[in-house]
Amino acid sequence: MREQLKQLLQERVELYTSDEHVRGEGKIYLKKEALKKHSTEIVRVNAAGKVHSERHEGDVQILGYQVQLQYLMKQEDGFYIEEEMEEREARFRDGYLIEERELEPGLDSIEIPQNLEVGLERLSYRYDRMKAVQYAERWWNEFNPDYHKFTDDCTNYISQCLHAGGIPMWGAPNKNKGWWIRGKNWSYTWTTAHSLYHLLKGGKGIRTKEVGTAQELNLGDILCIDFEGNGRFDHNLIVTSKDQNGMPLVNAHTMNSRHRYWTYEDSSRYTPNIVYKFFMILDGV
Repeated sequence: MREQLKQLLQERVELYTSDEHVRGEGKIYLKKEALKKHSTEIVRVNAAGKVHSERHEGDVQILGYQVQLQYLMKQEDGFYIEEEMEEREARFRDGYLIEERELEPGLDSIEIPQNLEVGLERLSYRYDRMKAVQYAERWWNEFNPDYHKFTDDCTNYISQCLHAGGIPMWGAPNKNKGWWIRGKNWSYTWTTAHSLYHLLKGGKGIRTKEVGTAQELNLGDILCIDFEGNGRFDHNLIVTSKDQNGMPLVNAHTMNSRHRYWTYEDSSRYTPNIVYKFFMILDGV
């Protein structure tokens, strides 16, 4: 069975780098189409898989496994590496593969309170954006054991990066107030994508400047994404690098990724109604 999984991985790697057109709306197709828009191609892919769980449903054996993909990207005369983690599941009957699929992560499902108190008139700090980026790079595909581990981890990860950059917590123990985490307790703004967006947009506590284009962002700055365009922001990203055209490459959790192109057009969550918000993180004064 594990040999069959290795063969599946090899076939996917070959599809990423082949000139053959991959039809449909699958992940490989979406990624190739998105890369074309900014003159980038995948020239090599490395894939490593690790089985981490096994269970049975009747006569069906189910293996859960994690795949780390590393893409060597070529853009004009330059190269960069993008990485991501996939959670996948394979089902076998009598030793034969009957189904294999990626497990799509969920989006924030927590109800957003209406009485958030996120603002402060003054919070003093110096934002060290390189420390924030170093933290984002260190923990892009792992969970820091000093923090509670969340299933939907995108905002918790971004909050950790900002805190590593020197922004202090405040507001504990009120979940509706400030931005903080203590053991198994935390504020909505620390863990929920839309609440963190609300905090960043307010520009108090964490001082920000909202800008109109992604290209204006620097390393350590934050993007917020509303996939459906319905006014509720679902995902947060931190800028950790730039491509040849000066456009952001980002890190994120939930679907753990490193140096991914900021538009997320290769995501299954992408819709034509997607809305982006761009926040420069400023020093607190």
